Amino acid sequence: MLRLHILASGSGGNAAIAENAATGEGVLIDCGICKRDFFARAEEAGFNLEKLRAVVITHDHGDHTKGLGVVLRGLAKAGAHPAVCASEAVFAASAPLREAVASVGAAFEPFYFGDALMAAGMVVRPFCTSHDAADSCGFRFDELAAGSFPGEEAAAPCGMSGVASPDGAFDPDSLGYMTDTGVVTDEAWEALSGVHLLALESNHDACMLQTGPYPYVIKQRIASVRGHLSNDQAREALDSLAHENLRAVAAMHVSQENNTYRLPRETFEAVIAERGLSTTVSVAFQNRLVTIG
Repeated sequence: MLRLHILASGSGGNAAIAENAATGEGVLIDCGICKRDFFARAEEAGFNLEKLRAVVITHDHGDHTKGLGVVLRGLAKAGAHPAVCASEAVFAASAPLREAVASVGAAFEPFYFGDALMAAGMVVRPFCTSHDAADSCGFRFDELAAGSFPGEEAAAPCGMSGVASPDGAFDPDSLGYMTDTGVVTDEAWEALSGVHLLALESNHDACMLQTGPYPYVIKQRIASVRGHLSNDQAREALDSLAHENLRAVAAMHVSQENNTYRLPRETFEAVIAERGLSTTVSVAFQNRLVTIG
């Protein structure tokens, strides 16, 4: 079974840990928060940071990368040395990312869309999103059956695995993670189809954005196809992605200026109620741990 510990989500900083509950191992998604908050919320979640096997980065913006260096150095002191995985374009565009990797001599593993990365007993598949960054992606995590793939323990912690799908005797748990995208790409639709846990951006209320205090050019950027999903766009996405085996969904990257935490929750709850599903609805916060799974 998989769990997602959302340590922080929003323009002030982002970080989440995808945990394989069967092994206690995990993968960190982004790190744009300070070391104090990272360690405190990981401890609150009950996650043993010595079992952090990899870090995957969605894109190069500072709210997703600025805390990585100090966190990696803190992890090294605690005995954890996760590999860092990102696209080559993101690595080239992000000085904080390059400096973080160099500061602890971390293994850097570039990935490409369509790759299958193996880490923490999970297959991690990056997929293309649409954002005004050097490159941007979301991730799908699929649980591996223990012992199904001989030699997996010796594989690179986040290298391309080349593994096949588990056989029919094992029903793998799955998690989809998508924030920072102006539209749901074709690749995202495919990757997020059928997941059991879903972290889905619901950044802004369109009316609040248009009548709010942001400069016009920033409003246009946020609402563009390379910006962020609105509550209405998220509702449409959830309506298409929801199914009877979706255990939980969390609204992500909620704007503190152009949204409320109540609106995405009510929007998602309405979709789940209309579909007659038992899916648990949560909202991720900027300064509070939220765990789904």
